[in-house]
Amino acid sequence: MINEMTDRVHAFGDDALGDLDAVGVAVAIASGRISAREVTEAAIARAERVNPALNAIQHSDFERARSAADRPAAGALSGVPTFVKDNTDVAGLPTDQGSLAVSSRPATANAPFTDQFLSAGLTVLGKSTMPEFGFNASTEYESLPPTRNPWNTGYSAGASSGGSAALVAAGVVPIAHANDGGGSIRIPAAACGLVGLKPTRDRVVPAAEAAKLPVDIVSNGVVTRSVRDTAHFLAATQAYLPAVGLPPIGLVEGPSDRRLRIGMIVDSITGVPTDEDSRKAVLATSDLLGALGHDVVEVDLPVDRAFMEDFKHYWGLLAFSTQHFGRSIMGPGFDKSLTDPLTRGLARRFIRQAWRTPGAIRGLKRSERRYRAAFADVDLIMSPTLGFATPELGHLSPAVEFSVMFERLIQYAAFTPLNNAAGGPAISLPLGRSSADMPIGVHFSADHGDEQTLLEIAYELEAAQPFARIQD
Repeated sequence: MINEMTDRVHAFGDDALGDLDAVGVAVAIASGRISAREVTEAAIARAERVNPALNAIQHSDFERARSAADRPAAGALSGVPTFVKDNTDVAGLPTDQGSLAVSSRPATANAPFTDQFLSAGLTVLGKSTMPEFGFNASTEYESLPPTRNPWNTGYSAGASSGGSAALVAAGVVPIAHANDGGGSIRIPAAACGLVGLKPTRDRVVPAAEAAKLPVDIVSNGVVTRSVRDTAHFLAATQAYLPAVGLPPIGLVEGPSDRRLRIGMIVDSITGVPTDEDSRKAVLATSDLLGALGHDVVEVDLPVDRAFMEDFKHYWGLLAFSTQHFGRSIMGPGFDKSLTDPLTRGLARRFIRQAWRTPGAIRGLKRSERRYRAAFADVDLIMSPTLGFATPELGHLSPAVEFSVMFERLIQYAAFTPLNNAAGGPAISLPLGRSSADMPIGVHFSADHGDEQTLLEIAYELEAAQPFARIQD
C-alpha cells in the first residue's frame, strides 16, 4: 500500500503474514495453520510490491528462499522470512558492503555469525541495503537512489542497517539482521519505529572483521516490530552458543516486578542541545516510567567531549584502512577510486591526525571503565537515541561537502557510539513522534551482560504505550 497523501508505504494485508510478528508467524507455522512456503510467498510478494518505492533490497534470493521454505530449518523462528545486511557473508550471495568499490561476487561460505543467525530457523530472502561500509547514519549514496523510510519516503531510513529497518517497518518481513558499530542497529530502529537491541560485546558471535580491530565496536543483532521478537531471537542465539564470561540469559518473556532507578540524560557530549521533538519524547517517557513506579533521576554523562574526538578518529582509521588496504580486506576486485566522498573524507581526516591514533585507542578502551562506573547508582540510563529527529533525505547524503556532512553526522549520532566503544548493551524503543509525524526512539543502556533488564523494561513500556503501527 502506498498512501499518496503521506508518502507512507507498507505491505501489510490479508495474506499469510497478516500483521503477525516473527513469533506469531513461527507459532502459526508450527500449528499447521499456515505453511512456511505460504509465508515465504507472501513476503516475496510484499517485497516486490513495495521495494520499488523503498529501494531496501541489495540482492534478492527468492528462488532459494522458496526451496528452503519447503524444508524449513528447525529453530525458535522456524520458517520466518528475513533479510541479511549486505556486510555479512551468506554463501551464494554477494557481499557488496554497500559500495560500488567492491567487486560483486558470491560468498563461498557463511560468516560465523550467519550460522548463529540462521540457527533460529529463519529463511533468508536476500540481502538488505546499507550505506558504503556502514560509515554513514543514513542509507544514502553519492550516485545511486537512497533507501527510503516507509513512514514517509521523503525521509531517511537511518543506517547503517537502513534496508533491514525499512523492510521490517514496511511489513515485508517481521525481523531482519542488523549490526551496530556506532549505532547502526539503534539508529535505523529509531528512524523507522522499531525495536533495536545492541547486545553486550561478545554476547553473540563477533562480526568477521571485528577480530582484527584494536577496539571491537561491532555487535550483531536484529531489528523487529515487537519486544518479544527481539527477546526470542536473543534467546535463540544463546541456545546455539552461550556467551562466555557474561551472565547467562534465557528467554525473557515479560516485565519484571522490580522497580528500577533510571538515570536520565537529555543532551549529548557534542555541546549541541537535543532538538525539541527528541527532548519531549525522553521527558514523556520519564513521566510514564514514574507513573509505573520507577525512580527517574538526572545523571551526568559518563564521558566527556574527548571521547567523541577519540571515536571520530577511530572512525577515520576504519575508513583509512578500507580506502588504502581494501584489496587485502575485501579482495582483489576492490577499486578505491570508486569509494564515496564520505569514505575518502574520513580517510583524509585520519591521515592529517594519524599521530593521535595510540591515544585515541587508549581513550576508547578507558571508556569501558567509565561507562560501567555509571551504573553504580542506577540500573539503567535513558537518553534520546539520536541528537535530532529523523532528517529528510539529502541532509546526510555523502554528496554533501564533507566538513558539513561530518558535523551533521556527529550531531545526529551523538548518543549511540559510547555503547560500541565501551561494549555495553543498549536498546532503542519507538516511544516518540516528531512534529513531522515520524518515529522517535528513546534509548536505554545497561551494564555489561544485563540485556535482561533492558528487555524487561521494554516489555513494560510496550504494554503501557503500545508502539505506533504504520498501517494505522
